[in-house]
Order: sequence, then structure tokens, then C-alpha cells
Amino acid sequence: MSRAQVIVVRNHRLLMVKHRRDGDEWWCLPGGGIEPGETPAAAALRELGEECLVAGTLVRPTSVVHFGPDDAHHTFLVEIGDQTPRLGHDPEDADLAESEKLLFALAWIAPDELAERDRAYLWTAGLLTVAPFAADLETWTRQPVAPSRIR
Repeated sequence: MSRAQVIVVRNHRLLMVKHRRDGDEWWCLPGGGIEPGETPAAAALRELGEECLVAGTLVRPTSVVHFGPDDAHHTFLVEIGDQTPRLGHDPEDADLAESEKLLFALAWIAPDELAERDRAYLWTAGLLTVAPFAADLETWTRQPVAPSRIR
């Protein structure tokens, strides 16, 4: 299933939502599935409204990643002005108890505060096309560094 998500930046931090499923938790960009007949851009703005309770203005697309013939992830840079995001809901959570909700946290997070795995998805979402994060690339080492390994 294709999905759409948004990059919202404020003070070198990203608006992120935290999900959980089957005992696992992760931070990700606000977003979700594209409904039949909906454009990826409209889906991204709808999902931002559902999950973060703010209205956004589309700035530009940043990335489309194809995982299969019917599975593309569309990412958009979106501006929300001075609105204050608040944790909204995921429609999939409608009949779940509070402790079982898939969407359960919202925060402004710098990429270096995220787990490696969560951060990797930000780069595929086109974060390197977004100032000020493109400038961060200049601070990275040219030495090979392997991701940490879980034993």
C-alpha cells in the first residue's frame, strides 16, 4: 500500500510521531496510507491533520521511494507556521484501549537524537534536500563507519 508523509522543520528539529506495534516502538514522520482517489499530497496533509492536529501548506515534494509495484512512499516538505502540534489519532486506533494505541507520542526531534534505524528512513525521505539538514552533510566524516551491530 502506498503512503504519504511530511517533513516539518522548526529550529533544526523535525516533527515526529511515535508508533508501537507488537512490542516494538519507533519514531517516524507524520503520515499514513493514501486513500483511493486521493493524491499523495492530499494524503500527506490529511495525515498531518489527523496525527498532529495542525493544517499544513505544501512546500514541495522531497522523495518518492518505490518498495514494490503498489507500494510507494511519498514525502513532502510542509510548512505549519507557528501552529502548536498536539498528538492526534490514527484511524486504526479507533477501537483500541489507550495502552494499545499505535500512535502514542509526538515531539520535535533532532536527527542525531534518533535511533540509527529511525534516522535511516529520514534520509530516504529526502532530508538531504531540506535546509538546514543538507548543510549537516559537511560535518560528516569521510572515514568508513559501519552501523552498530546488535548481538
